Amino acid sequence: MTSGDATPSAVAPAANDLSSPTLTSVAPADGAGEGIGAPATPAAGNGSRSAAPTADIDVAGHRGPVTPSWLTAWGSRLASFVVAALWAVVGLAVFVALWQFATLGSTAVPGPLDSARTLGDLLSRPFFNTTNDKGIGLHLYVSLRRVFLGFGLAALVGIALGLIMGAVRPVWSALNPLVQVLRPVSPLAWFPIWLYIIEEPAQSAIIVIFITALWPTLINTAAGAGSIPRDQRNVALVFKFRPLAYLWHVLIPNALPSIITGLRLSMGIGWMVIVAVEMLQGNSGIGYFVWNSYNALELDKVVAAIVLIGVVGLVLDTILLMLSRWVTPEEVHG
Repeated sequence: MTSGDATPSAVAPAANDLSSPTLTSVAPADGAGEGIGAPATPAAGNGSRSAAPTADIDVAGHRGPVTPSWLTAWGSRLASFVVAALWAVVGLAVFVALWQFATLGSTAVPGPLDSARTLGDLLSRPFFNTTNDKGIGLHLYVSLRRVFLGFGLAALVGIALGLIMGAVRPVWSALNPLVQVLRPVSPLAWFPIWLYIIEEPAQSAIIVIFITALWPTLINTAAGAGSIPRDQRNVALVFKFRPLAYLWHVLIPNALPSIITGLRLSMGIGWMVIVAVEMLQGNSGIGYFVWNSYNALELDKVVAAIVLIGVVGLVLDTILLMLSRWVTPEEVHG
C-alpha cells in the first residue's frame, strides 16, 4: 500500500461508554484525510481525542449510588419514631383538653394549668430539706431506692429459682402450686405481717416490694427455661454438655427474652406498690408525699405528684424495653 493510503493505526472505542457506536476509528496516515468510518466528533483542542457523549441513563442497567442498608433502616426507624411522637402529642393534647373541660367551674379539682404551675414550683426546689418538710426530689429518691432494692432481690431470686423450675420438671411440679396460691395476694396484705416481724417500716416496705416483684420474674423465667427446643436439648446430650455449659450456652440464651419480660412486669408492679406501701408506713417517699398533701387538702400537689410518678414509671419501662429489644432476636420484633 502507498503512503497516501489510510492504514489502520489505532482501534479506539469510546472509553467506558457502551452507548457509543461500535465502529472502529482509523487514524489518517501522514495527516491526510480523515479516518475511514470514524464518527464525526468535534475536536477537543490541542489534537486531543474528544470524549464521546454519555447518556443520562446507563444502557447497561447500572443504577446510581446505592444507599447503605443500615442508613435505610435508620431512616425508617427515625420516620416511625417521628410518627409515633406526633400521635403521642395528639393524644396528650386531647387528654389535657378533656381535663380542662371537665374541671371548668370547679374549685375542688385542679385543672391542668394549676397543676402545671404547682409542678413547676415543686421542681424549682426539689431537694430542699427542713425539719418539717422535704423537697419532692428527696421523696422520689427514697422511693426509687426502696424499689431498686426490692426489685434487685426479686430479680436474683426469681431468675435463679425460675431457671431451676423450668429445667427440672419435679421442681416445677412441687413449687408451681405454691406460687399460684401466693401470687394473687394483695401487696398491702403483706405489709402488716412484716411490720410486726421486723418492726421497721422502711425495711418492711422493701420486703413487700420484693415479694410482689418476685412472681412475674419467676413465672416468666420458668416459662422461658421450660420452652427450650428439643433439637437444642438433643445437641446438648450428644455433645455431653456439663451442667454449667448447658446453663450458659442453652438455658440462659433461650430464656433471656422471657426473663427481660418478667423484669419489666416486676418493675412496673414494684413502682405501683411502693406508693401504696408508703402511704401506710408514712414518714418519707412519694407515696407519703401524696397522702400528706391529701390530708392538707392540697390536691394540686397530689396531681403534680401523680404526673411525676407516671413519668418516672415511663422512663423505667422504656429502659427495660430497650434492653428487651437488644437481647431479643430481630425477627421477633419484625
